[in-house]
Amino acid sequence: MYKPISRILNSSLLLILIGTFGSIVYYLKAAPSLTPVVILTPVPLVSDPSVPDTGWSRLQPGLERRVIQVYDNQNGRVESVYIWRLDQKYFRMDVAFDGTPKSLQTWQKETNAALVINGGYFSIENKRYFADGLTIVDGKASGSSFDGFGGMLAIDQSGAELRWLIQKPYNSSEPLQAALQSFPILVQPGGQLGFGAERENNARARRTVIGQDKQGRILLLVAPEGYFTLHQLSVYLTASDLSLDIAVNLDGGGSTGILVANPREIIPSKVLLPFVILVYAR
Repeated sequence: MYKPISRILNSSLLLILIGTFGSIVYYLKAAPSLTPVVILTPVPLVSDPSVPDTGWSRLQPGLERRVIQVYDNQNGRVESVYIWRLDQKYFRMDVAFDGTPKSLQTWQKETNAALVINGGYFSIENKRYFADGLTIVDGKASGSSFDGFGGMLAIDQSGAELRWLIQKPYNSSEPLQAALQSFPILVQPGGQLGFGAERENNARARRTVIGQDKQGRILLLVAPEGYFTLHQLSVYLTASDLSLDIAVNLDGGGSTGILVANPREIIPSKVLLPFVILVYAR
């Protein structure tokens, strides 16, 4: 009688240990014509929900980190917003693509980047991965620019800037070294609400955001617990004390993830990523 119970307990403990210290990989076939998408079980996040706001902590020159706990009307914690703020005097940015999607750990190992974060939306067609919208990697453009909507991370020799494509469309004659487009705009230039209530669809998901504040610093934000709708996130960011001038929604859901090399921290994506944004120390 006790042996079967012992076996069950031992098996349960083994599964818990596997889930805590490693990633379980399995395959989800999206459609017969598409390649399998690798899904990664995320490592549990370590955060202290008893601290509502850690405030900014300096990780290294030009790099700061902050974690803000979000509560609902009943004072229940519903989300953690992880934020990294980069001073472009100390860091530069890039965009990378590989036809074979990779984990954040693999991207970081191969590029030696200081930070790796998931990029914008992508599609799969005839077993090929491609970005939705325009992408520029190593000075070479691919895809078509969004027309009349969306935002763009544009990188040239002088640094990185975020754009609202309605206000500043892409010009093919620009000498950009790298670029990536995504949507929607969550904070319009000047710190205005970017995604109004009239567009709300009440869809909650894990979220990744790239923003630029009024001092020109780049902010990378991850909300990994799936609480925010796009309108809620737009309202939250616009009303925050982050001094955002503009913010663009990146691919969320299973793609949401970030890896910081030093001090090492990872919020793993649930899928392998063909496109990422890279950050390097200057």
